[in-house]
Amino acid sequence: MLSEWFGTTGSALPANAPAADDISVTTCPACGYHIAVLFYDGGHQPLATLGWPRDAAAAQAMEKLPLRFVRCVDCGHVFNAAFDYTRVPYTDQPNRMFNRGARWSRFLEELRTDMLYRLPERPTVVEIGHGEGTFLEALAAARPEGRYLGFDPHGATHPHHPSVEFHRALFHPQSDLPRLKPDLLISRHVLEHLTDPLGFVQGLSFAASLAGIQPLLYLEVPCIDRALDHLRTEDFYYEHNSHFTTESFSRMLARSFTSIDALDHGYGGEVVFAFLRLKGRLEHLVHARHAKGFALLAESSRQVIMLELANLHLSGQRVAFWGGTGKCAAFLHAHQADAARFPVVVDSDPDKAGTYVPGTGQRIEFRDVLLTEPAAVIIVPTQWRARDIVEEAARAGIVYQSLLIPHNGHLVDYFTAAHPYGKPSSQTKEPALV
Repeated sequence: MLSEWFGTTGSALPANAPAADDISVTTCPACGYHIAVLFYDGGHQPLATLGWPRDAAAAQAMEKLPLRFVRCVDCGHVFNAAFDYTRVPYTDQPNRMFNRGARWSRFLEELRTDMLYRLPERPTVVEIGHGEGTFLEALAAARPEGRYLGFDPHGATHPHHPSVEFHRALFHPQSDLPRLKPDLLISRHVLEHLTDPLGFVQGLSFAASLAGIQPLLYLEVPCIDRALDHLRTEDFYYEHNSHFTTESFSRMLARSFTSIDALDHGYGGEVVFAFLRLKGRLEHLVHARHAKGFALLAESSRQVIMLELANLHLSGQRVAFWGGTGKCAAFLHAHQADAARFPVVVDSDPDKAGTYVPGTGQRIEFRDVLLTEPAAVIIVPTQWRARDIVEEAARAGIVYQSLLIPHNGHLVDYFTAAHPYGKPSSQTKEPALV
């Protein structure tokens, strides 16, 4: 028993402390924590359920894939840190879960009864990853007046019940949830195959918030609590890259902003499941709407400033941009300030002189070039540095007619416009005319 290696509180004995090579900085699929410790190194093995070799030679020649399972030190989730989803040929072979045992059948019957108890008389039920579709069709047979939809890009396509629809497609929460408004979402034995199950559940929660609905969600995954207790290593093969304990499953749900109606185990503790209510959070909607608003204003601002730059070019005034890398380079590139129309770019750092602006290609000159070749207009894209640049230009004796900064979607005059970036000290002279 593994308990012999651990104290009564579950803490490892000092002799079992992980070495530096055992510790990985990798993101936990269940809780998002970034530190994990080597749990089981299974070497390299072929696909265990999806290879389907047709003869012994093909079986022995199968590609070997790395099994490097680690355990999150925060929630206890176990996952293959070397997993690559593209190496799993779901498109070639179905992922069959074959179990017709009496105990498994009873578990499914009890589960369907529980679901039907929670559903209205004419429910809309969506199963994400319906596989062969038998579970969804059994629900439809028990309550045929409802609508039952399965989504699985590699699942069955021809239902046997008239109330069932199979779609060989992914379920897209942002579009499908508001369109279908399901009473119940089902995901059974899907999360353990995903590289980001936490993101999957959070995506459902957020989409439900956007749609203004609170559907019931049923999640079911294999549970490795017993595997941990009894040193079962055969549970860990390539296709099952993510392994839930009761703790990691619960932690994932807590981080997904759902309300748990029930959490329990089935089939002798080999699966853990939960009925949840997708509720989301108000601040998520606030942040999302703010982000959308900022994106719209940012694009409008880009178009306006591009037009203002075009008008400056047409005016015939000599324009210089102050700053050639970082934020200044980002500004020039975003607003298409090309080298043909705006060849003059200067910088306060003499070490940058002779290099070129990333993307737009202007040669960067030291600021003192403006002493011999003055510019009528200086544009400072890094507006938070404008005060320092104004004072630096005054000390160096650089003259100009106007100094512009981007602010609230326009190029504005630093000296006359209202903005939060300060004004030069009283010792700094007003810009002299060129």
